Amino acid sequence: MTAQHLAEQHNDDSFENIWQELKWRGLVHVSTDEEALEKALAEESLTFYTGYDPTAASLHLGHLVQLLLMRRLQLAGHNPLGLVGGATGLIGDPRQTSERVLNSPEIVQGWVDKLREQIERFLDFEGEHAARMVNNLEWTSELSAIDFLREIGKNFRVGTMVKKEIVAKRLNSDEGISYTEFSYQILQGNDFRELNRRYGCSLQTGGSDQWGNLTSGTELIRKTEGKSVHAIGTPLITNADGTKFGKSEGNAIWLNPEMCSPYAFYQFWLNTADADVADRLKVFTFQSRDEIAQLQKLTDEAPFKREAQKTLAFEVTKLVHGEDATRKVIAASEALFGKGDFEALDEATLKAATAELPHAVLSADELDMITVLTETGLSESKSAARRTLKEGGAAINNVKVQGEDATISVEQLLLGKYAVVRRGKKNMAVVEVATS
Repeated sequence: MTAQHLAEQHNDDSFENIWQELKWRGLVHVSTDEEALEKALAEESLTFYTGYDPTAASLHLGHLVQLLLMRRLQLAGHNPLGLVGGATGLIGDPRQTSERVLNSPEIVQGWVDKLREQIERFLDFEGEHAARMVNNLEWTSELSAIDFLREIGKNFRVGTMVKKEIVAKRLNSDEGISYTEFSYQILQGNDFRELNRRYGCSLQTGGSDQWGNLTSGTELIRKTEGKSVHAIGTPLITNADGTKFGKSEGNAIWLNPEMCSPYAFYQFWLNTADADVADRLKVFTFQSRDEIAQLQKLTDEAPFKREAQKTLAFEVTKLVHGEDATRKVIAASEALFGKGDFEALDEATLKAATAELPHAVLSADELDMITVLTETGLSESKSAARRTLKEGGAAINNVKVQGEDATISVEQLLLGKYAVVRRGKKNMAVVEVATS
């Protein structure tokens, strides 16, 4: 993300300060002393950090909340530290249900590199409030077991540690919790102290489910440094019906385009329920209070137009994948509805947009439309296919064809090997020409 692109975004000047904006956007679930934090954010240029553990090859929508919070704080004049947990990623943050699989150092390092690249897209690394990337492996790897226990561990009380929500839940489960994951909160607390010592970091942000880990850092700094520092826990995002946000058939919505295509990403946001769309705009876009109010009004008055969902899908996909990719997926969506040109799509976008359609691989000698309609399942028989063609009910790449002798010509093939075939208005399939 360049400084120019960041400059195009701004914090909503209808708010008295960034703290009030964060609260209005629903980004504050819990925090340390609210009055002191609001005052510090308004009067000082704070150095703050958010940590991301490399437990997969990509960040997902839960992390996007934190990435955009970092960006908002930087735009308000604060100095971000993006921490990728090369050390804590080797340990694993305790999950709600069971122990994490310990990945090899080589795998974790590969994921560190991928996550760092994703995080860097959201921050500005130039100017007065330039961001900095850090890796907790740098200082954690230097700790001996004796130093860890004497210098850090002695400041933590087991009685307090077992009361942390996630730890208590795991202790009361059949799975239990290992000493490795039990110690995670000590490592994260030390990260905050180390960043405070090195960079004057005085604020940490994270999800509210991380609150126990966040306060481990504030307490360690209070005990060893004699300082009061801050933490913000953002709410876990849920849908209006109470279901968990960001899951699609059990799979996370990843920010890596290789794991979730820009087309699928855009469609996820486009399918946001009317009851959720205003809250999503507050959290995931930089639309102003007035702009969101206007979109909410349009949703109330003309929900069928889905103007708020279109704005949401465009803005978030642009933030994550860039405007060029976003324009391509919009073009693909329009083409699927018969309002656009498939010729303009690149192969990745075309394949992503048609991934859920019936697919048939045919030879160059099987491109007569009777064969195409039957092999793709768009017609149940050759006689039904002939009837469709006679009535002008078929189209190739949104161009209507008619007559029983209609074929897909070489010139009509998209990228030299694909064709999108339509029967009627809603029934579609993809033909791919087999290569020898």
